Amino acid sequence: METTTRGWWNGFAGVLIFAGSLPATRVAVLDFDPVFLTVARATIAGILGLWMLLMLRQPRPGREMLPALAVVSLGVVLGFPLLSALALLHMTSANALVYLGLLPLCTAIFGVVRAGDRPRPLFWLFALLGSAFVAAFAAQGTADASLEGGLLMLGACIVCGLGYAEGARLTRVLGGWQVISWALVLALPVMLPLVFWLMPASFAGVRPEAWAGLAYVSLFSMLIGFIFWYRGLALGGIAAVSQLQLIQPFFGLALAAVLLNETVSGSMLLVTLGTVACVAGAKRFA
Repeated sequence: METTTRGWWNGFAGVLIFAGSLPATRVAVLDFDPVFLTVARATIAGILGLWMLLMLRQPRPGREMLPALAVVSLGVVLGFPLLSALALLHMTSANALVYLGLLPLCTAIFGVVRAGDRPRPLFWLFALLGSAFVAAFAAQGTADASLEGGLLMLGACIVCGLGYAEGARLTRVLGGWQVISWALVLALPVMLPLVFWLMPASFAGVRPEAWAGLAYVSLFSMLIGFIFWYRGLALGGIAAVSQLQLIQPFFGLALAAVLLNETVSGSMLLVTLGTVACVAGAKRFA
């Protein structure tokens, strides 16, 4: 299998895993404070990442890589989890998932700025068109969303796009699982003390569903998904493979409807189907 194709398949696996992130977060924030949830998921994944690095005797990254790893930590370990968790206090996960249609464009732009990607002009046409579908939906507003929630999701997409692009650039040197593991370890000295500081006095009122949500975002969203995603971006090209994120809301909406009984409107489906078509066009001209 050629390198580019392997990149797309790895990226697709990452998207499938990430699709469950917002529904799982939505369940978790009903019982957990959003800030505690953010530091808890980072701490659990950080401890696992540290164990993997030690067991497999991975060399430490050079000092010149530390600033880039810090950007990854700020973007995907802290920024996106915290901002999206706060946004889900103001909107359903179904609404929040539609905003993720802006994430591929953010990732592609940072891929050009930070990693030197140079997709063809028609790629940008499809990338902008896919983002326009999402922007049009966001501008309409719904009863389940709010301006505050929308702005938080917009900020989450920007910092996440930067973390994705920077992590993919490092993957070409360190490897995919090593990048996210080192980024988590870098954040661990801050996250671990915060877990004990922010920990609630009692977990008696926390439902099993919330614990399951915390487990998913800690193991899959924060660690396992990145192993596939960063490898996909590195092999297939950041700008190109990032467009797979346009279909992430499609899978996420299905999970929100089935697992959370959230309403999936016709406009949500229309926007999602339009973005799927844009993925096909972006891949053609990447």
